[in-house]
Amino acid sequence: MDAVARLGCIVCRNLGFLDSPAELHHPRFLAGGAQRSSHMDVIPLCPTHHRLGGLGVALHAGRQSFEAAYGSEAELLAQVRALLA
Repeated sequence: MDAVARLGCIVCRNLGFLDSPAELHHPRFLAGGAQRSSHMDVIPLCPTHHRLGGLGVALHAGRQSFEAAYGSEAELLAQVRALLA
């Protein structure tokens, strides 16, 4: 998980900001119900893109608007996996 966090926020990276601190988001599509996904399957997001930004900015403020702006959890996770390969 440390290697993932060191990547910085994947959304900020895609916007050209390469030095953004990251929290680790556990994608819901890989887990059942209210469970978390594996610690190996996490997406690095800065606090703003994870939980603090408003609708359309933060994933936890509204998944559909976030994904319309930045890509789905599956797409972002695939990008993270490619960067770590």
